[in-house]
Amino acid sequence: MAISLKKKDEIEKLYRANQIVGQTLQYLKETIKPGMTLKQIDELGEKFILSCGAIPSFKGLYGFTGSVCTSVNQVVIHGVPTDYVLKEGDIIGLDIGTNLEGWFGDSAITIGVGKISKENEALIKCAKDTLYHAIDCIKPGVRFKELSAEIERFIHSQGFVPLTGFCGHGIGKKPHEEPEIPNYLEHGSAKSGPKIKNGMVFCLEPMICQKLGTPKILEDKWSVVSEDGLNTSHYEHTIAVVDNKARILSEV
Repeated sequence: MAISLKKKDEIEKLYRANQIVGQTLQYLKETIKPGMTLKQIDELGEKFILSCGAIPSFKGLYGFTGSVCTSVNQVVIHGVPTDYVLKEGDIIGLDIGTNLEGWFGDSAITIGVGKISKENEALIKCAKDTLYHAIDCIKPGVRFKELSAEIERFIHSQGFVPLTGFCGHGIGKKPHEEPEIPNYLEHGSAKSGPKIKNGMVFCLEPMICQKLGTPKILEDKWSVVSEDGLNTSHYEHTIAVVDNKARILSEV
């Protein structure tokens, strides 16, 4: 399947959808504190999205029950909102999607709950720094596999490893489009595969593990952890390639 190229007016529609995602994440970041349940966070996120005139796109997507993926400590992605009560020192990944008039937004952050350990600070920093390093590498002519290889190299340089089996993706009038963008090089040379072009819109989302990148899905059939059983982190932005450079649509 070909990677679609968006027109400037379509990118503006995606920008508006993604701004709501960014604003929701900022609101939750400022609101979350010890003693809150994951379900409470999910409800707050859903209400905020609806108040902005958008629809929470994750709710019901592939059967997911929440509006916000709430991934605590060892869970790297797809954490299901439950009655779990956050405590001081936890870390939580928040992944949010929106649908605004048929155009989709998607972004994620990992934050600390109260005071967290230096180890967790470094874990979160790796995900965020990797994301922004990768964005700095984006320009027309760079191959997606080159980008994946650079993401993997950067994660390893920080002393961590990428989660395997899951990836970034294109986005537009569907929440997931071509291409798939792993956080590591797979299937051949970095000098192969499609090149980045102006008009492409896609999500990069480094998923950081400590020792093993091998995924394990928990009994809820959603929550993904590393087989090493250690804490993880996740960051994501939606990016458009416009006028030969990366524009972050989900940053507020």
